[in-house]
Amino acid sequence: MQYNVTVIGSGPGGYVAAIRAAQLGFKTAIIEKYNTLGGTCLNVGCIPSKALLDSSEHFANAKDHFAEHGIDIPAPKVNFGQMIKRKGDVVKANVDGIAYLMKKNKIDVHTGTGSFVDKNTIKITTADGKESTITTEKVIIATGSKPTPLPFAPFDKKRIISSTEALELKEIPKHLIVIGGGVIGMELGSVYARIGSKVTVVEFLDSLIPTMDSTMGKELARVAKKMGIETYLGHKVTAVESKGEEVLVKAEPKNGGNAIELKGDYCLVSIGRRPYTDGLGLDKVGIQTEKGQIPVDNHLRTSVDNIYAIGDVVRGAMLAHKAEEEGVFVAEQLAGQKPHVNYNLIPGVVYTWPEVASVGQTEDQLKQQGRAYKVGSFPYKALGRARASMDTDGLVKILADKATDEILGVHIIGARAADMIAAGVTAMEFRASAEDVARMSHAHPTYMEAVKEACLAATENRAIHM
Repeated sequence: MQYNVTVIGSGPGGYVAAIRAAQLGFKTAIIEKYNTLGGTCLNVGCIPSKALLDSSEHFANAKDHFAEHGIDIPAPKVNFGQMIKRKGDVVKANVDGIAYLMKKNKIDVHTGTGSFVDKNTIKITTADGKESTITTEKVIIATGSKPTPLPFAPFDKKRIISSTEALELKEIPKHLIVIGGGVIGMELGSVYARIGSKVTVVEFLDSLIPTMDSTMGKELARVAKKMGIETYLGHKVTAVESKGEEVLVKAEPKNGGNAIELKGDYCLVSIGRRPYTDGLGLDKVGIQTEKGQIPVDNHLRTSVDNIYAIGDVVRGAMLAHKAEEEGVFVAEQLAGQKPHVNYNLIPGVVYTWPEVASVGQTEDQLKQQGRAYKVGSFPYKALGRARASMDTDGLVKILADKATDEILGVHIIGARAADMIAAGVTAMEFRASAEDVARMSHAHPTYMEAVKEACLAATENRAIHM
């Protein structure tokens, strides 16, 4: 079978690349190792975790806030089996939707492991060992990433688990120990903290969500403490041992001090993810990885002229929407267009509650660059809409160039931050100043007023409601 474009991997980067290629008139195929499309994001990542986050948030509101709203109900109970079932239903609806899009766009789907025979020939091996080959003019590698285990504590998928197993537990943990206070650790930690688990987070660095602005990490730590989540920052895990139904975790402060010993029934290891290129046969076409990643040029082309790579297997943040942008970028290039991706304006989101969302530069990055900047911030507790909804935790932080007032970074922790950050991306894409945004009319009462007020605060300290 001959194709113009073949995509290996059907996650957000892969299926979006395939759809855009098909829209542009290329005869397109997609190869997926598993029986369902959508990759990690739709099956064991973004979508199922958000389903559980929403379910646990509904429970927490019913338990803790309904009475204050004047809603009297019997004490709610967690039906964990139903939570997991609903999560599965959400996943199925999404992956069925991707299958529909493949048919709609006349994309051939091949199920099996794709590996290179040569740069224009790909072997497909099914789960039962059957082999077939296809030929193709161009290839886009979009095989994503896998959770990174601790070298001294591999996943046993029973008590020492990754995010994949954390989404399929049969019981609510009594004590969930989370190694890694990044996005995945804090999201899944908050799910189980809300529905009754004791949760302890051990993070090697000195802040939660350390890739984001430090103010966001400090505020999230404060909120986590209110939720009952115990955190140990600046601690290095030295041992993880599974003993029957118990997991023992040992850690020590990286700057010296007394070691700690934690006992729980589950240990979630969320220290990051690694590019997944196993079984691709990259050696058959002369592609060598660097620190696990596939090296690419500014066109996302590998060392082989007709093979491209996108998403988690290449440099940059491991984010579904970053992979999607790259998928479109490659497909449009192949059609002779001149697309672009502004990597500085790829937003990051943590779907805890309150949510955390950021785009652009952090304050630490601006300090390291030696760039003169100014800061404007506004707390949710001063926001009428937040008081009405009882979502007063959080703040908006705006970083702007001191001389030109151009917005350099938008950082939000608070209700609906995940949706609000799009306004920051838009403003920065058009190189707006803080005063530009401050002079725009924002509907009242809304959460977005906090962005306006933070921009006013960055503009000669002119915030109105603070």
